[in-house]
Amino acid sequence: MMSGKRRSKGMIAAEGRGRTRIRNPLHHIRRQSARLLRSILEGDAGRRAVASIKSLVYQPSVRNKKATMALVCQTLKYLPILKEVLAVTHLLNNRIKVQTELLYVICFDLLFGEEVVPSGAAEKLVLSQKTSLRSALARIMVKRKASKVEDLLSEDKCVSADSSAIRYVRVNTLKIDVNEALEELRQSFQVEQDDLIPELLAVPMAMEMYKHPLLLNGALILQGKASCMPANALAPDPDWEVLDACAAPGNKTVQLAALMKGRGNILACEINKKRLNRLLETVKLAGASNVKVFLQDFLKLDPNAPSFSKIRAILLDPSCSGSGTALQRLDHLLPSSTTGQKIDAIEMKRLEALAQFQQKALQHALSFPGVERVVYSTCSIHQRENEDVVQFVLSYASGLGFQLATPFPSWPQRGLPIFEGGDKHVPIYFVVALVFIYFICLVWCEFVGDHSVSGWSEC
Repeated sequence: MMSGKRRSKGMIAAEGRGRTRIRNPLHHIRRQSARLLRSILEGDAGRRAVASIKSLVYQPSVRNKKATMALVCQTLKYLPILKEVLAVTHLLNNRIKVQTELLYVICFDLLFGEEVVPSGAAEKLVLSQKTSLRSALARIMVKRKASKVEDLLSEDKCVSADSSAIRYVRVNTLKIDVNEALEELRQSFQVEQDDLIPELLAVPMAMEMYKHPLLLNGALILQGKASCMPANALAPDPDWEVLDACAAPGNKTVQLAALMKGRGNILACEINKKRLNRLLETVKLAGASNVKVFLQDFLKLDPNAPSFSKIRAILLDPSCSGSGTALQRLDHLLPSSTTGQKIDAIEMKRLEALAQFQQKALQHALSFPGVERVVYSTCSIHQRENEDVVQFVLSYASGLGFQLATPFPSWPQRGLPIFEGGDKHVPIYFVVALVFIYFICLVWCEFVGDHSVSGWSEC
């Protein structure tokens, strides 16, 4: 049970027109959480999430982020129980029109969280069924022989982060020097500089970073180490023209801009309009003036078009299962989560469809006539999305003069040797309370006069 004391502390009584009006901060937080919950559940049902749970909650427009994150996550965690309780009480069939997700949120607070006061029509509706809701929960617990509510939860919903774990922030060198950022952060945090990516800093997970001025002005960007490695593997020259094929939300795009010192040109392609808006926000906040964003399906780009003739490097981080970052993204809270379970037929079909798309996208990236380097990356644990995709395009790539190469030679983990050179790519494993897995494959072809020296590099 979560304490209800926090609520009363934030309640303010105001007299107006002969009656007392209660301004309850949880009234807004619940409705904000319900809107986010609807977006999360709709994306999960269609397997087409606009962004992760964390990304949605920590977007600039969301207020009271900490409280909202807690309420969204806890409601998702208890959602199977809430649905069962609501089904017994028939509250979802009530004639009063109330958003389903708002009922989930308020019922969570009533049964497991904060005290509920009648601050709105939805709260009044739930409170009118308070006895029935609590009785339904008690009957479910008796039926399942549960001594406490937590016994009703599946094991995968009970995963929690270790407070000793770390999070990474990347210094946006378009706005601030690494040493300057270190000096300022060390006034408030314990900070360590990464030994592989110098502009990457590690801070304790328990430290709240989202309100830090350097984060708010784009000088720092919350970005995991594995997520930073594809752009570093590509390592474009500052004056090159680079294509980010599936660019949103844009962290890798603006990282490329920083690696290129704000010079050259970066074309950032995104097919989804909502994600494009997020990409535009990221680019603007980062001050990445050398990035041009456009709405387009990467597979429909004409490699021989004059506008793409100068592209020399392509970063391809396409849609994938996200299975390598499931815990970090809080995907284990989603209804579709298969954590610790076998992949069902629906998920297997989705995985195959993703792999088919990834194969087409990687082959398409290699077809741009002036391209010298291509990085293919996923945040997937599945061979079908990783080594199998690379193996599919190997003969095509070799015919164009590309081969596998080896970025990050000191990195200990390498890929599955299912084809010649397969042990050169780098699957990136981090296990620090949460699991974050990335797969990166770099191919390169260096033109020297009329000849080419080429290589693949997988990491």
